[in-house]
Amino acid sequence: MKVFLSELAETKLLKLSEYLLENWNLKTRDKFISKLTEKIKQISIQPDSCPKSTEFKNLYKCVVTKQTTFYYRIQSDRKEIEIITIFDTRQNPDKLKKDIN
Repeated sequence: MKVFLSELAETKLLKLSEYLLENWNLKTRDKFISKLTEKIKQISIQPDSCPKSTEFKNLYKCVVTKQTTFYYRIQSDRKEIEIITIFDTRQNPDKLKKDIN
C-alpha cells in the first residue's frame, strides 16, 4: 500500500528533524529517519502489524523509538495509509488529542 504523511505529520517530522540536528547531531537524525523509514516500509507491507490505538477509533499506533510514535489510518478503498501525526511521547497527551481531533 502507498503510505503518505498528512500536512500535520510532515510539519511535525520537519520540526523533529530540525530538533535532532540542533540538539544532537546528523548521525542521530539519520538514525531516527532510518528507523522511521523501516516502520513505514513495515506498515506498507503489513498495515495491521501495529496495534490499534485504544484512544482513537480507526487509528493504529506505531512506536518508532521510545520517544516517538506515529498514528495512522488505513484507507482500504484507496489502498493508502495516511500517517496522521508524529508524536513525542514525552509531551502532554492532551496535545495528541488536539492534533487528532
